[in-house]
Amino acid sequence: MYATAVNLLGRPFASLPPERRRLLALLVLAAAFALLPLVMDNDANTDAMANAMSYATLALGLNIVVGFAGLLDLGYAAFFAIGAYYYGIFTSFQVMPLWSDAWAPFAFLGLVQKINQGGPDLVHFTLSFWLALPTAALVTAFFGVLFGAPTLRLRGDYLAIVTLGFGEIVPIVARNVDSVTNGAAGLNGVQAPRILGYSFGVDALPYYYVGMLLVAFLIFVSIRLRDSRIGRAWMAIREDETAASAMGVNLVHFKLLAFAIGAAFAGMTGVYYIAKLQTATPEMFSFSVSSMLLVMVVLGGMGSVWGVVVGACLLQLMQSWFLPESTNVVRAFGEMVGSPWLMSVDLVHWTQMLFGLILVLMMLFRRDGLIPATRAIPALSFEAQHAEVRRGGFVNLDRIPHWESTPGNALEIRGVTVKFGGLTALNNVDLTVPAGGVVAVIGPNGSGKSTLFNAITGLVQAHSGSIKFHGAELLGLAPHEVLERGVARTFQNIRLFPNLTVLENVLIGQHSRLRTGPFAAVFHPPWTKAEEEGARKWALDIIGLFGNRLTPRANQTVSGLSYANRRRVEISRALASKPKILLLDEPTAGMNPNETLELAEQIKSLHEMGLTILLIEHKLDVVTKLADTVVVLDHGDKIAEGRPDEVRRNEEVLTAYLGRAARAALAETGNVA
Repeated sequence: MYATAVNLLGRPFASLPPERRRLLALLVLAAAFALLPLVMDNDANTDAMANAMSYATLALGLNIVVGFAGLLDLGYAAFFAIGAYYYGIFTSFQVMPLWSDAWAPFAFLGLVQKINQGGPDLVHFTLSFWLALPTAALVTAFFGVLFGAPTLRLRGDYLAIVTLGFGEIVPIVARNVDSVTNGAAGLNGVQAPRILGYSFGVDALPYYYVGMLLVAFLIFVSIRLRDSRIGRAWMAIREDETAASAMGVNLVHFKLLAFAIGAAFAGMTGVYYIAKLQTATPEMFSFSVSSMLLVMVVLGGMGSVWGVVVGACLLQLMQSWFLPESTNVVRAFGEMVGSPWLMSVDLVHWTQMLFGLILVLMMLFRRDGLIPATRAIPALSFEAQHAEVRRGGFVNLDRIPHWESTPGNALEIRGVTVKFGGLTALNNVDLTVPAGGVVAVIGPNGSGKSTLFNAITGLVQAHSGSIKFHGAELLGLAPHEVLERGVARTFQNIRLFPNLTVLENVLIGQHSRLRTGPFAAVFHPPWTKAEEEGARKWALDIIGLFGNRLTPRANQTVSGLSYANRRRVEISRALASKPKILLLDEPTAGMNPNETLELAEQIKSLHEMGLTILLIEHKLDVVTKLADTVVVLDHGDKIAEGRPDEVRRNEEVLTAYLGRAARAALAETGNVA
């Protein structure tokens, strides 16, 4: 009977489109939270939930920095403090300069008041709470950029240590600048929010609803950013900075953007939190707050918007409600059994230990958190995995426009030298790639082939020489600037973004061809929607070139793909950037003969469509099939250049590959021409 009733009630809901179901679920959730304090009718519990919401907004901000962009920030509470003191200073009676007529316009706007405390006229700041929220976001975003600019070139542990230092500096400054912050005693008399003449005072209920709206707004912003060009750039940085840069992502710019937006979330929360407490002391913003926020993000799921909200609420309620209530239970039990030790227990003092224990357990048993950022996609059926795939060239070529080849040379490399300390990786190398042509670079391991690609794409800096692409100099450009000019590449060791889907990886390849910024990503003007729809269509068309190899797997994470399919995804990602020249670094390495033949035919298809290709390859049958010209490197020197059949007979090339002794032995047996 119960199951039948559930089915009858759930059937209309299940028949709705997914978007409508999500919207309806959100409305039901919002209504439940709106009615919850009215049903409980308990001011202490309402206050605890309002505090939990403030930590949820902080966790959302830290999730931008740590979860999306992968930047370990151990001093995040510093931005929380800046936002709080910003509102506190401009509403309390701590800072009161002498009144002059210059303050009159600000008084007219309601930002200041003229007061007299028995002496000269003074200025009392009366910044509105509603104005403080957005302006605090701007102020803390500025400090985020100011702090991030000199430090975000660091990575990993070094970045964590520097952010930890910043997190300690801000409370120290607040403690020692008495004239502005009132030092260790803290700011008092902070103005409560007012709306339509009604003051919130110390009543928890209005703060609960403001906190609820703030959480909803920041969830909305986080989801919009995550699902945009901005979010994909952050996640690419998190997964692999080198590959992200090679795919057109400006690392410094997007790291600073993550820090600024994360700081803005913290600044708004600081205003809300200090308005609710109506006081602020330096101890409220210590390292323990940053560490607690990090545990919240890990518990909920790094990169998961809903997960970090759940994690923040659970841990804050544990700290403010569960542990005090548990303490009372333990003490009551101690009194009942006559145990002085149990009667003196205070579980609240164990909060940091419990947070550390939670962090360890999550790392050991559920690294993705309570609500993982990436959903597990069911494996393909046997039929889908073994569907017929056209052998040879690409499929669906009609969806991809041909490349227009201009006369002359696409790439001209002259006298390029690259050194690593005392090792010369490239020595005065010259190379020319004609527009629309295919040039292969071969040579034994360690000959400098990948270093040549890295020099072209800006991943390593050449000590001398020139690299011109269609007449424009590439040397000195950052990798993302090289990609913007139409030079795309793959890597010898596949560098994909493993925790992202096939479609997301290919979309990142389009990053430099899209223009959506943070405000457009959040507010979705019509041109942004059209751009995103066009980007997804182009990505699916590129994926479709590989037929059933990739199309059924478009929404699967690349970490679960076979080696050959990961290589296909990497080529698709490079093609998605709409390159003028494609640099392929050993594309068939690790493939079996059938896969090698199939990929070689597909590369040939690209050439026939007019794409210029520079290829590194060890398999000489592939080189012979594809290349018009072959360049041979050995220990950084160019030792030969010519047609494939000429190079295969070159004495110096054979010596470089086989060694002098093996070359002589083969010559004696007549096996070498």
